Amino acid sequence: MKNRLRVLRAERDWTQEELAQRLGVSRQAIIAIEKEKYDPSLPLAFRMAELFGKKIEDIFGP
Repeated sequence: MKNRLRVLRAERDWTQEELAQRLGVSRQAIIAIEKEKYDPSLPLAFRMAELFGKKIEDIFGP
């Protein structure tokens, strides 16, 4: 699934590690999501949307 995670993270000058800590996941999970090799669970997608102040569909798309 396409996503804007890398762009949103970069806009805030967060490292992958910082984002992972804020979301309670591993850095490897963030890497996999950014590379579109892994789709996050729905609860994780909701946490991401809340963290960035966006709707899920603003972060992820088909």
